[in-house]
Amino acid sequence: MLLLATLSRPPVRRRLLPICLLHHRNIHAQPPPAPPPPPTIEYPLSHPIYAIWAANTSLGKTLVSAGLSIAFLNSSCSSKSKKFVYLKPVQTGFPEDSDSRFVYCKFSQFSLQNRPKLSVFASNHVINTSFPALKALLGEDSKYGSFGSEKVGHFGGAFENLGWYEETKLEGAENDEAKGVGLCSELICKTIYGWKEPISPHLASEREGARVEDSELLEVLMRGVQSGDEEGGDRNVDVMCVIETAGGVASPGPSGTLQCDLYRPLRLPAILVGDGRLGGISGTISAYESLKLRGYDVVAIVFEDHGLTNEVPLSSYLQNRIPLFVLPPVPQDMSNDLVEWFEKSQTVFSSLKDVMLSAFLRRVRKLHHMRKKACDILWWPFTQHEFVSEGNVTVIDSRCGENFAVHKTSNLETITQQFDACASWWTQGPDANLQIELARIVGYTIGRYGHVMFPENVYEPVLECAELLLEGVGKGWASRTYFSDNGSTAVEIALKMAFRKFLLDRGIHFDQLKVNASERYINLKVLALKGSYHGDTLGAMEAQAPSPYTGVYQQPWYSGRGIFLDPPTVFLCNGIWKLQLPKKIQVENVKMDDFCFNLRDEIFQETRDASLFASIYSSYISKELSHVNSIPYTDIGALIIEPVIHGAGGMEMIDPLFQRILVKECQSRNIPVIFDEVFTGFWRLGVESAAKLLCCQPDISCFAKLMTGGVVPLAVTLASEAVFEAFVGESKLKALLHGHSYSAHAIGCSAAVQSIKWFKNSQRNVNLIPGADLLRELWDTELVHQLSSHPAVKRVVTIGTLCALELRAEGCNAGYASLYATSLLKKIREDGIYTRPLGNVIYLMCGPCTSPQVCSQIMNKLIRRLDEFSEVKNVGACQP
Repeated sequence: MLLLATLSRPPVRRRLLPICLLHHRNIHAQPPPAPPPPPTIEYPLSHPIYAIWAANTSLGKTLVSAGLSIAFLNSSCSSKSKKFVYLKPVQTGFPEDSDSRFVYCKFSQFSLQNRPKLSVFASNHVINTSFPALKALLGEDSKYGSFGSEKVGHFGGAFENLGWYEETKLEGAENDEAKGVGLCSELICKTIYGWKEPISPHLASEREGARVEDSELLEVLMRGVQSGDEEGGDRNVDVMCVIETAGGVASPGPSGTLQCDLYRPLRLPAILVGDGRLGGISGTISAYESLKLRGYDVVAIVFEDHGLTNEVPLSSYLQNRIPLFVLPPVPQDMSNDLVEWFEKSQTVFSSLKDVMLSAFLRRVRKLHHMRKKACDILWWPFTQHEFVSEGNVTVIDSRCGENFAVHKTSNLETITQQFDACASWWTQGPDANLQIELARIVGYTIGRYGHVMFPENVYEPVLECAELLLEGVGKGWASRTYFSDNGSTAVEIALKMAFRKFLLDRGIHFDQLKVNASERYINLKVLALKGSYHGDTLGAMEAQAPSPYTGVYQQPWYSGRGIFLDPPTVFLCNGIWKLQLPKKIQVENVKMDDFCFNLRDEIFQETRDASLFASIYSSYISKELSHVNSIPYTDIGALIIEPVIHGAGGMEMIDPLFQRILVKECQSRNIPVIFDEVFTGFWRLGVESAAKLLCCQPDISCFAKLMTGGVVPLAVTLASEAVFEAFVGESKLKALLHGHSYSAHAIGCSAAVQSIKWFKNSQRNVNLIPGADLLRELWDTELVHQLSSHPAVKRVVTIGTLCALELRAEGCNAGYASLYATSLLKKIREDGIYTRPLGNVIYLMCGPCTSPQVCSQIMNKLIRRLDEFSEVKNVGACQP
């Protein structure tokens, strides 16, 4: 939009607040600044806030914004004052082109000829501009002088915070003072960032040396959005806010990020300005689909009438899902003040405004009702509903990368951000960029394949996924991939594989396995570790030791078909990594210093294989296996372990030396070894496979969760060629008769391919150390040590994306059923961190792509809340 000449009527007041000139410095002599922390995304739900998008540039977004301001502020109800907030985050061609000033001027011109019922204070603000834009605004001979060639500011760019504005008062038709009503409406227009060149923002920011990162832009924008709610949801003030994007839906922002991705953390409801010109149907549909693919709610489409009736095929395509509005042709004469056009368009804009208000009210009502409906009809897993009140239900509006957008009702009603520190039950790893990539590939795969059955068939996604798995987590030992749908099922399949391999290795034929009291038969058991967890299906539960998950309330059939060893654990306490042995492992002549490690990495060193503890572990394991061999007709058909970390069992770290010796001992006895990496696989522990940490390989391994980035369920059981050969024979009955309708579904395989490649690409995943196949440390060492020394903390475990701590607790306050951490978790969630405990064990989990800075922010908040928690508990303990 071209900047209009200054209005001659009504009186206008302009003000330039003092400019704080920055001291020049040589930015090249200093290290590059750290990236800014992610912005706090929070906006009120006391009034509608919409984003105005367009299928392309120059389609009339600003006309629509101006028309909405007129329709809203001139609506018939005069019992309330009104406020319309227009925000233009990115403006190029400034100041000659200023969309915020266009809205300000057009509203003012319209109101001069069509007086509003209430008086209106109208203002236009400019917040930040590049120095070239500032010079153009103030003039080369400004009293502020030349700014020189050396530019300073955020990220090596140059911006000036102006505080510049112009304002005017437009008298209403009703005499407010005479009536004693005292009502006055308000129009606030703001340009948040402006560049001089009338080109794409990413080029303008580069040429003018004024770059703004996405996080900073969103943070400043949030302040502008919240300024629309200064009344705190005052019921006597109706408010509407619109945010107008620049160019088209997929036009780049200042950093180069597509705007549909740049603004995605907000996920504001959208108005799409379509294209009514020749070829506009295709462009409008493409823009609409781009927004929907990213999870935006498009409330309406509006476009200018070019006499081609584009609304007819668009209505057919959309199947009346959303309303379409057609505006009259815009006069081609740019000197036209457009007042007459706005008058002719008021019916359309009023209807559009009503649709926006209605959609907003529906959204708020739905959010309000979700908690009660959830409590009435949902049955949550691992949840005692007796403890869940309606107010404790978290209503999740959306997810962007690692963060939930949640509906918050305390005090002012808002949509606010919470970091998902549960990684949504350990499945999540994508940042916002990977999330969009996964949405694209999943959409493409559905469009191409839908679902096709797997037996005796092959298609690109499954073949590529299998190849990546065998070249990655299965490299060096696995040759076959058996797909299923979840981790528990992958374990069931692994047990079937292991038992068949065990029996054939011993020359036992199937017709000999008669369960008859008068004849010899084999009672197959698994060898497993106490505290391990392998899933909730009946067979997987039999492969784990008695626990709350297998108790009589949960599984009356449970018998525990295993030999369960009590493993040694390691943990951090008071800044020292310590080894703790179970009672069954007896030691003599071991120094106390041998139980301590200064660094976590010392625990994983293979040099420990020659240590005294290696002999102690080997003796203990041999003794236990010999005891099993003495039981008639009983054999251990498989070893199954969670490598390094027991997840659901309380986030305990098992001594890797113990697990390594256990694996080697079983393999020397020809007992198939299963690694359950459903939790630990795909960089959860800082490496692609936890087998690398143990320095040994299994015969069978199970993967799920992070394999697809957490967007769709998929699991795989990898096996060696020897295991596969155990199922090859002349009868179908000897095949592995196990499967699911959705085995190896193309959607999951495509998502897995994208995730596997993304996580191990150092250009995509900046946490990956190039050439090392390791993630850098995500949890700050000093903060971890501080956490381990906290009086409320018993132990800490940090590795890869996991940081877990156990609160000091006794009796009923300890264990899985404990409610000890409830008050602490409530405070942590108030700080924007969503976490769910395992009894008195609290864990924080991020993704392979999470910034260490984010991890530090989370940990600092946790430590602060632990201080408060500890004080409260101490006060309680002192009470009589």
